[in-house]
Amino acid sequence: MSDDEREERELDLTSPEVVTKYKSAADIVNKALQLVISECKPKAKIVDLCEKGDAFIREQTGNMYKNVKKKIERGVAFPTCISVNNVVCHFSPLASDESVLEEGDMVKIDMGCHIDGFIATVAHTHVIQEGPVTGRKADVIAAANTAAEVALRLVRPGKKNKDVTEAIQKVAAAYDCKIVEGVLSHQLKQFVIDGNKVVLSVSSPEMRVDDAEFEENEVYAVDIVTSTGEGKPRMLDEKQTTIYKRAVDKNYHLKMKASRFIFSDISQKFPIMPFTARALEEKRARLGLVECVNHELLQPYPVLYEKPGDYVARIMFTVLLMPNGSDRMTFHPLQELQPTKTVEDPEIKAWLSLPIKTKKKGGGKKKKGKKGDKPEGESGDAEPMDAAASNGATAEN
Repeated sequence: MSDDEREERELDLTSPEVVTKYKSAADIVNKALQLVISECKPKAKIVDLCEKGDAFIREQTGNMYKNVKKKIERGVAFPTCISVNNVVCHFSPLASDESVLEEGDMVKIDMGCHIDGFIATVAHTHVIQEGPVTGRKADVIAAANTAAEVALRLVRPGKKNKDVTEAIQKVAAAYDCKIVEGVLSHQLKQFVIDGNKVVLSVSSPEMRVDDAEFEENEVYAVDIVTSTGEGKPRMLDEKQTTIYKRAVDKNYHLKMKASRFIFSDISQKFPIMPFTARALEEKRARLGLVECVNHELLQPYPVLYEKPGDYVARIMFTVLLMPNGSDRMTFHPLQELQPTKTVEDPEIKAWLSLPIKTKKKGGGKKKKGKKGDKPEGESGDAEPMDAAASNGATAEN
């Protein structure tokens, strides 16, 4: 076997080492999410929460693989974002920003971690309040969660991406909510956070993707975003964009000195993964980033909004399509929800009753499969995440 063939084989989930790295990244990002949620209180500064999430991931990954001969890249795979109420995504402000959380805010937290380029991402929605979440806030979170539960059962070998797109829209409609347009669930590969195989949230004439079939040993970041509004987000202010990713296939000779300085800094510190402009020298960054984006050397992640008064919920998880079924690696239990709607549609109930694990012959494994299957049909209820969490419990070990 050539070195190339050996390398290719090792990048697959057939390698126990690769699975271990995914699980380690997932364990860290789950704990980082737990930390940030615990700090989501009235008057907490959003930028401080973002920094805490990123710092925790850097610290935890920094403690791993210290004494190996070959240097292993590890750290933040996607900067911590805190997007509130009608803000859809990518809000990770600069240090000078004074935005704070308030009682009753619906907070969407998303972040990513990687070990040797093997990425685990997560997003969760939390309302800053005591007691159960009710009304339309509960509806939109329940819609995202139930759609995530359905997607977990449909992102499996032999199924197609369009099956998932159609199903999650049906789930959102059951809660009188919309799936937000323009959201993509990407296949993850080593050092690739936005693989070419994708699931589209909503198909439209403006946005189409190639039909694709899920295969064993693939990894996906399944991203579900729901809204009580129209589900057609817009960018309001380009200056709010702080997250970028190096476009590795683009080249251009930058004219401004500030741009060259910043781009050199980015190429050294963040050659592949998305990063936040907070990590750069702020004054120089503002000038330099504009030219880099204008010439497509950087891909921006804009802050998107629904209309004021709309509520937006998001749940994203990383799933490994293993030979014995799907392993959901990233998650956090939901608050108690009391939605105004319940799922009555038989097709949605049938999707929710599908097993996540493939039952194997033999006593021990079969019992374990049954135990995990029992609560899965309850996924439309107030707190179905506990049932889902049992399937990804390895990430919490």
